[in-house]
Order: sequence, then structure tokens, then C-alpha cells
Amino acid sequence: MTSTLPASLVAAIQSGRCVPVLGHQVLDGVTDSNGKTIPADSDSLILAMNNGRPMAPKLMYEFPRAAMNIELKKGRKAVTRFLDTTYRDTAWKESDFHRQLAELDWGYLIDMNRDTQLQQAWSNKPHLLIVGVARIGGGTARYRLFQHDGSSYQAVDDTTADFSLPLLFKPVGTPLPESLYIASDADYVDYLTELMGGFGMPPALKTYREGCQYLLLGLKLDRDTPRMLISDMVYGAGNPAGWACINNPTGKEIKFLERQGFELLNLTHQECLAQILEVSRECCA
Repeated sequence: MTSTLPASLVAAIQSGRCVPVLGHQVLDGVTDSNGKTIPADSDSLILAMNNGRPMAPKLMYEFPRAAMNIELKKGRKAVTRFLDTTYRDTAWKESDFHRQLAELDWGYLIDMNRDTQLQQAWSNKPHLLIVGVARIGGGTARYRLFQHDGSSYQAVDDTTADFSLPLLFKPVGTPLPESLYIASDADYVDYLTELMGGFGMPPALKTYREGCQYLLLGLKLDRDTPRMLISDMVYGAGNPAGWACINNPTGKEIKFLERQGFELLNLTHQECLAQILEVSRECCA
């Protein structure tokens, strides 16, 4: 395979400063034993949450808006119960993409999904899990820390966490080891406010990320919410800020990436990962 990866991306990977950022498209093709596809994008999540029925057009615009509607009608627990059933209690087949991604020695990854595929792929690997939380009582921090020893997670805090371990940041949540989610509009307003204020990630991570460069894989940026999250999470990025694999990008996505200092790659996320693996094997040969 002839690599078409930019030399700057290869250099960032080899130096350990490249941070993969996973969007919903990396879950394409993941199914349960009956062939049901995991809901990952906004539309599929809304339909799954509403028993397969479309909601009003203004609610179908984006999942947080629909989740806020359900929360107001049925309570916050109804949204949490849906996400637990979807991502904790349903047995999804292993994702080849996540398995291959886990073969590489990343120091820091950001997963913008709520599934557990990457956590399962790292189930035998010590790492530090950083999970976004919202609307908590007391304090301003909007994250929780869990350290994995290669067998199980233990809750830790900023003073006891080992930030030299590989870091997995799941800003919008995960069901493991605890059900913690950013889902409704109210969650996002609170979390984004604190993220912009510097309380959405640990101080050690804010130091670690300085000069990092980001590789967006399967992450659509055609809605305000993911754009706002990315803007704050990549603060202090290197030059270039990173690279993005986005199929058929919209004009709004292109402008956002240019403004943030990202280079658009003419590759799918699968093609990009395949080339990264090939480059990695050649380096190790």
C-alpha cells in the first residue's frame, strides 16, 4: 500500500502528539447478534429512543434537543435508562475499527460516542478514563476519573490519578464503570459552559494537550454541538491543529475546519486507519 498520509500527520503519530477523535461514523457496521445496527448518529438515536417513530421536525434536528423533550416529559432517568439499555445492556459485536485502533500505542484518545467498544478493546490495558458529567451538585468540575489496572476500574481523583497512563477521554459519557452521560440540551449547556471555563477536563490534561494535533475520524461537524465541543477540546493545538477525514463535507464543515486550522483529508476513516497501520508496521519492521 502506498501511503497518501501527509508527512506532517505521520510525524505527529511517530512523535506521540497525534490524538485520534472518534465520531459516530466509526460505529458504522456494528451490529448485535440479530443484525440490528448500533444507534450512533443523531437520527438513529432519536428513532431508537422514541421506539422507532420520528419525532417532530424541530426535535429531529439534533439528539440533545429530542433528549431534552423526553427528559421534560418522562424525567432524566428515562434518558439514562435508554442509553444504558442501548450501550450497556445490549451485546454488540466487536468493531474491527476499534480493535485495529487499539493495536497502536496512542497516549491520548477522544471518543465522542457513548458506546464501550474502545473500553472493551482496552480491557486488558491499564489506562485512565476521563468522563464528562453535567448538572452535578457541589463543585465546578465537570468530569470523573476512573483508573483501569488491566482488570477493572477504580474511581480516582486529580491527586491520585496516574496521568502517565494512556488517556481515554469520553466527553459525552459512557455506561461503564458508571452510567454518566451528556445527553439533553440542558446537559450540554452546563457541560459546554464549564468546558469553556476550564472545568470540563482535569488540569493535568489541559497541560498535556498543549501542542497536540488531532485526527478527526468519522466525526461529522454539520451541527453546532460537536463544533463547540471540538473548539474547546483542541484549544492550544499545534500547527496544524490536525487533520479530518469527513465524507462529503458541507460548506459549513469546510469553513469550520479551515478556521480551526485543520487539513481536510480525501480519505475515509477506514482508509486512514489502514494507512496508519501500514506505516506503523513499516516503522517496526
